[in-house]
Amino acid sequence: MFLTRKRAYARAGLVGNPSDGYHGKTISASVRNFWAEVVLYEWDSVDIVLAEGDRARFGSVQELARDVRLHGYYGGIRIIKATIKRFVEHCAEQGLALHGRNFSIRYHSTIPRQVGLAGSSALVTATLRCLMDFYGVELPLDAQPTFTLKVEQEELGINAGLQDRVIQAYEGLVYMDFDRARRRVVGGLPCYHYERLDPALLPPLYVAYHVSLGEPTEVFHNNIRERYNRGEALVVDALAHAAELAAAARVALLDGDAERFSRLLDENFDTRRRIYALPPWQIAQVEAARACGASAQFAGSGGAIVGVYRDAGMLARVRAALEAVGSRTIVPQIAA
Repeated sequence: MFLTRKRAYARAGLVGNPSDGYHGKTISASVRNFWAEVVLYEWDSVDIVLAEGDRARFGSVQELARDVRLHGYYGGIRIIKATIKRFVEHCAEQGLALHGRNFSIRYHSTIPRQVGLAGSSALVTATLRCLMDFYGVELPLDAQPTFTLKVEQEELGINAGLQDRVIQAYEGLVYMDFDRARRRVVGGLPCYHYERLDPALLPPLYVAYHVSLGEPTEVFHNNIRERYNRGEALVVDALAHAAELAAAARVALLDGDAERFSRLLDENFDTRRRIYALPPWQIAQVEAARACGASAQFAGSGGAIVGVYRDAGMLARVRAALEAVGSRTIVPQIAA
């Protein structure tokens, strides 16, 4: 009997975010400490198995309210259903025939939810990999991030950019240039310039995430799109500057300039802070790490931060300071 098992990893946006949704530039790294795993095996009907994130039974109404505050209203079932639907439609549009056998599919995710480590797109990516394996259909690698984004944007109404989907497709460390001039179409889907970088170029990094507070991506991005479309100078200039920081960070990595790379992370957060209304607990994470001498900026949509530390002593101080504000700190595993 056919069986396939695929994973996609969490990610940390290092520099340039959130300009990826505005034709900017970013550098992002996959974080192999956390993953979404999908298992698909041949079955007599199409069966999507409920997982812990799809729970509908609670010990009390207070427990239900706590669960919704931390995890939101939706588990992974809607994400898997949306991915399957879009896959079937995309294959039909591209003239790719699918055999008639059915399957059962289940998932498990260790990615902390609602803290900006890209759990939703990881589940789409892992599901897509299983579907391609089951049907013997291969979407070109460059096209896979756009497929994932369309699932989230057009099927689920999630406001997002390509960065997360690119790094989860490519893994490792990737520099991305979303300039309109770099746009091309591959496999019927638009894509841009994605450049793999050697993770060994990175200075020592930490990632920290809040263990009891989170915020959905669509809440974090609030009205930035509307303000950008209106041409508000503050927003347009900030996003353009974030893209410039990513280009500068690429040069800093290639030059081995860890200190400059670290400063660019700080400047990225300071730039974002000028245009977003940030909750105090998210600011507290950044300030706690910076007080220890480390750099700090959001790893994604808020709730998780990433930064550069100098040595083991500084990492220990960062870990203690962030624990005091409710956050857990890890050293990300980033493989080429």
